[in-house]
Amino acid sequence: MSFPLQAREPADVALQTRKLGKRFGRRWALSGCTLQVPAGRVAGLVGRNGAGKTTLLHLAVGLTRPSAGSISVLGEEVAATPAQLARVGFVAQETPLYPTLTVAEHLRFGAALNPRWDEALAQARIARIGLDRGQRTGTLSGGQRAQLALTLAIAKRPRLLVLDEPVANLDPLARREFLQGLMEFTAEHEVSVVLSSHLVADLERVCDYLIVLTDGCVQLCGEVDELLATHRRLSGPRRDGARLPGSRQVIEETHTARQSTLLVRTQEPIIDPTWTVEELGLEDMVLAYMRAPVQAGGRAGDRAAPARIGR
Repeated sequence: MSFPLQAREPADVALQTRKLGKRFGRRWALSGCTLQVPAGRVAGLVGRNGAGKTTLLHLAVGLTRPSAGSISVLGEEVAATPAQLARVGFVAQETPLYPTLTVAEHLRFGAALNPRWDEALAQARIARIGLDRGQRTGTLSGGQRAQLALTLAIAKRPRLLVLDEPVANLDPLARREFLQGLMEFTAEHEVSVVLSSHLVADLERVCDYLIVLTDGCVQLCGEVDELLATHRRLSGPRRDGARLPGSRQVIEETHTARQSTLLVRTQEPIIDPTWTVEELGLEDMVLAYMRAPVQAGGRAGDRAAPARIGR
């Protein structure tokens, strides 16, 4: 069963793709990728290694060009003009900084390159997180480098902030401090965010929108609360998931000799008394979609047979 995306006007959309594809040689890193991220949301992007997350984000900030389909940011073609580029901030996983430059020199560099640069915001944030303006960035800790990279990205006053695994290499305390700073900035300035991460617990803490990529295809996209409200785990006497009513999309099913457990997506109540019905947490839902096989070049809703485990 397919759950179509709701049409929105470009002014209401931070990121939109239509049948987006990116090929490297003979391999498609993205295929048939169609999604929308409404403006003002903090969207979590999750998937296995190689699912296409970084490729999608690089397309969104203009670091690479599509091989098929289209992508727009803030209602405009990606990197169409200097003004459009100025409205997008980007923090890469490796937080690329110049190791021989000081913190202060990075801020001056950022001010020279960005017409909307907010010097007061940059200086206040550097002071609040305790960075030494005279320290060379090559001597900073991983958490400090990530905080400086975030400062450079938000001081340009973007309307869309794109973050590619920014906390992957940080310890738990540094990760929490980074995400706290991100939440404070987005709440104060109403910025749209797309955040890629393997850490579902972090996404659950900060994101209200979710995108799941599997093998270069979008398998799930929507508001977190709405997605959780339409997914359930059913447990009961053994039966084939294919025999459920057509309004229930079986994402994953497991079986023992006597019992079946199905993870389903449905917008209707489960009234069959033979089922025990449980709500899902975000991690269980995400992992089910990541495990389930997809058809080559599939889109959200165009799924192969659900994953079956056990006998």
